[in-house]
Amino acid sequence: MATKTNSADGRTRSSIQIFIVIGLCCFFYILGAWQRSGFGKGDGIAMQITNGGADCNIVPNLNFETHHGGEAGTIDESESKPKVFEPCPPRYIDYTPCQDQRRAMTFPRENMIYRERHCPPEEQKLHCLIPAPKGYVTPFPWPKSRDYVPFANAPYKSLTVEKAVQNWIQYEGNVFRFPGGGTQFPQGADKYIDQLASVIPIDNGTVRTALDTGCGVASWGAYLLSRNVLAMSFAPRDSHEAQVQFALERGVPAVIGVLGTIKLPYPSRAFDMAHCSRCLIPWGVNDGKYLMEVDRVLRPGGYWVLSGPPINWKNNYKAWQRPMEELQEEQRKIEEIAKLLCWEKKYEKGEIAIWRKRLNADSCRERQDDSRATFCKSVGVDDVWYKKMEACITPYPDTSSPEEVAGGELEVFPQRLYSVPPRIASGSVPGVSVETYQEDNSKWKKHVTAYKKINKLIDSGRYRNIMDMNAGLGSFAAALASPKLWIMNVVPTIAERSTLGVVYDRGLIGIYHDWCEAFSTYPRTYDLIHAHGVFSLYKDKCNVEDILLEMDRILRPEGAVIFRDEVDVLIMVKKIVGGMRWDTKMVDHEDGPLVPEKILVAVKQYWVVGGNSTSVH
Repeated sequence: MATKTNSADGRTRSSIQIFIVIGLCCFFYILGAWQRSGFGKGDGIAMQITNGGADCNIVPNLNFETHHGGEAGTIDESESKPKVFEPCPPRYIDYTPCQDQRRAMTFPRENMIYRERHCPPEEQKLHCLIPAPKGYVTPFPWPKSRDYVPFANAPYKSLTVEKAVQNWIQYEGNVFRFPGGGTQFPQGADKYIDQLASVIPIDNGTVRTALDTGCGVASWGAYLLSRNVLAMSFAPRDSHEAQVQFALERGVPAVIGVLGTIKLPYPSRAFDMAHCSRCLIPWGVNDGKYLMEVDRVLRPGGYWVLSGPPINWKNNYKAWQRPMEELQEEQRKIEEIAKLLCWEKKYEKGEIAIWRKRLNADSCRERQDDSRATFCKSVGVDDVWYKKMEACITPYPDTSSPEEVAGGELEVFPQRLYSVPPRIASGSVPGVSVETYQEDNSKWKKHVTAYKKINKLIDSGRYRNIMDMNAGLGSFAAALASPKLWIMNVVPTIAERSTLGVVYDRGLIGIYHDWCEAFSTYPRTYDLIHAHGVFSLYKDKCNVEDILLEMDRILRPEGAVIFRDEVDVLIMVKKIVGGMRWDTKMVDHEDGPLVPEKILVAVKQYWVVGGNSTSVH
């Protein structure tokens, strides 16, 4: 009897073991299927967001709503209140950290070194919120903003006095008016551009991207916009108060910058046209390195326009109050450098001269034997961040025939926006094929459609100046393209791929930048900021608070931000901006709540120096 009992017990134990094994197999099968669904990283947080209550802490006129109808919620943060950032003192209203006037004066004046970027060390960084001036208002919508800027937004009358004769800017009541004049535009910027267009194909889409060096208040760039030409304008922060600030208040692309000792933060072969109108750049000095830098960023077949001194010095030296011999020598040096660069002079009339860069190296064989022609290394031509400018000529990309455009021929704009960029077609961007480029376009069209459902003001003209902090191939900007707005496409210097050349090939504009430092702009100059993967990219590189404070500095009151990142990153961002007078809301990915990438939308509250913030509910 005892034997039978032991046998039965063994069969029972065996059955239990088989059941356990089958149960474990089923469990791991289900677990594997769950992981393959994409519901992996940050899944617990994602479920909290999806299942939580609605977050009503948002300015309602932005009309934020989720793509899929179910409103996203908030995380319980009652145990950990956000750090509250206090307003900076009023003297910092127009603070530009890396172009600070006081710090600049400690650097040499030689070669404009003191006007270049000099960012504060860690211990001198501000950890407060830059206030807006009293009376600050949302700029006028485009195109009215081209001609009128509210005085309260940039309350500086010095230019109205210093440049009164040149008709740059006039003060009328509570606004500044920009008549489109200038020393070189006595009949207005439009007539001036008409004169250039008699030589340069400005009106047919051949010329799309332009560089304005020493731009003043950017009237040249402002009036080119009606011809579908997008100009990147720059000027130093100098004695002419707030030139770049006025440009951006007008809704015209511009950055603080200077031709000094450091290379321009743009890729090679970026611009169809470059322009200097009384820009005060000494083109003939330092072995011609300034013109060589313009040549680097100018496309094969591109144009350089020089307007003002020393052109037509024979008739104007008395009016310019400069010695005739000095002006003659200045022009001789410019002509000599242009010849060394193999530029063809196309036009000189009055005070305007125009040169054209050759299409390829085949047209410039004679300079190979010129002892003065020093060529830069052909690799790393786009590695320019804080790199010293050199007196060397950037080589053309190789061509297979005398008629071929070096680097590839571009479509006219707007076809250029979605045609395959030559840098991708030629395989010049590692890891990016024609297929991945087209997939990127499709993806961002889908994302932008979702953004427009979340924030219905995107298409309304409310946001004129837009920044993409991590632009990639420029597909966000392409999907958003409209005459109502423009996008500053920023390619981080630490990005996996240098894609800014592709952005320019598409007829868009942008700049290299390291987000561990302040951007080269004034406070309150962007209406909408897009931050895709920025905080994942800069994880462990620099302080997240510093990046967010910089975003707050350059964002207008009541401006908006769209973050797209991993959910755990966005929870951290949401907590920090909760102490920065921003209203926020988390939204699911377009493909549903199981995707760990989420969208965080934010609005900066309206507040001014000495006043309280206003969050409309």
